Amino acid sequence: MTHAAQVDTSTVPAAETRESSPAPISRLMIGVGFLLVVLSYMVNAMDRQVFPPLLPNIRAEFGFSLEQGGLLATNFTLGMALAGLPAGYLLDRFRRKTVLLVSIVIYSLGTMATPLATGFADMTLYRVVSGFGEGMQSAAIFAALGAFFAHRRGLAFGIIGMGYSVGVFIAPLIGVRLMSLHGTWHAPFYLFGAAGLLIAAACLFLVKSGLTEHSAEKIVSTRTYGHMPASAYNRNTIALAVHSVISGVAIYGFLGLYPTYLITSLHYSTEQAALAMSLLGFGGMSAVLGGWLGDRVNQRNLLIGSMLAVSAISVCIYETQAGVGLQCVFAFLMGAFGLGFVYPNTNSAMQRSVRPGQIGRASGLFVTSYYGTAAFSGLLFAALVDSFGWSRAGLLQVTALPLLGVLALLFVRPGQFNNAVR
Repeated sequence: MTHAAQVDTSTVPAAETRESSPAPISRLMIGVGFLLVVLSYMVNAMDRQVFPPLLPNIRAEFGFSLEQGGLLATNFTLGMALAGLPAGYLLDRFRRKTVLLVSIVIYSLGTMATPLATGFADMTLYRVVSGFGEGMQSAAIFAALGAFFAHRRGLAFGIIGMGYSVGVFIAPLIGVRLMSLHGTWHAPFYLFGAAGLLIAAACLFLVKSGLTEHSAEKIVSTRTYGHMPASAYNRNTIALAVHSVISGVAIYGFLGLYPTYLITSLHYSTEQAALAMSLLGFGGMSAVLGGWLGDRVNQRNLLIGSMLAVSAISVCIYETQAGVGLQCVFAFLMGAFGLGFVYPNTNSAMQRSVRPGQIGRASGLFVTSYYGTAAFSGLLFAALVDSFGWSRAGLLQVTALPLLGVLALLFVRPGQFNNAVR
């Protein structure tokens, strides 16, 4: 992936404090910086996804109810949602690298504080703080690299998504293994938090401003945006935000309680549940393919097909009472479509729905809409399980909700994207 040459600087808004001409960097430093950013997002994923497979042990130690456990499994997304819009505002005005570094430190410290909790209230606080840092980081990463790789945004986001999926893949395996070795669920949180601090230190020296402070407005001098609404909050971004809310509730409700479902309903061992979660992350590595396709086909239709696939796979997961092998296949497919196709393409479509100078706000809107209600998705899922059982709850939240997301996507007009061929 390469970015186009800069040929015009006259369109940069006066209010923007981004470096007008970041120092050029070599392809080697572009690769090193990009790799570190992807690794930082992988650690972000590990911090998020180590919690669900350890949740049965955490519940047993503290005596949390299923509703409390479900809320704890997903309430970090509340912090992400709270960070989204403020981060988007800051990213359009200040250095993205600074926001990126601060965010990594915040979520790493929040992760390391989780084992220090004495009850539900302070554990909730630590999870929300961790999520706040993760939300800032998500907005910073996608704004920075969305500008740098403007012509290959979907593919770039797909590679970042693959890094996230690697984290989802290895976090349950490492987390459960460390818990078994040390006899406590605390160890993985300390390890992953320390890894985040090390990544932040490496990014400080090796991620150059030429990568993070690039202005998308200077990519193509001949392109005009008169076909696009002037506001960052337009028909396309609103429709995509509604879709993001729905997909966040469906996918994160599933992610938060999937291991608990396998252990309590299908009577899997902790190790078997961790394996299924890892296969889900492995499926998410298809984000490279999903992002690549998003650059080449009608992105709205790709999202519609992916949401329909999530809905169909949910039926298989909650209705077939599948054995370990088949359940791992279903988990892989859920990861492929839910994490590998829906997530990067919703994110890149949101940025394509605004003018280049509004990328930061689009990135923040995506984080807030996707993760806002997702914070309560685990609580909602647990309440549905208590009322209707696992099978009916899965059909309601992970099968029916994506169909509403499809309805919202029908209002998206790809012809008004900033990369539309005119």
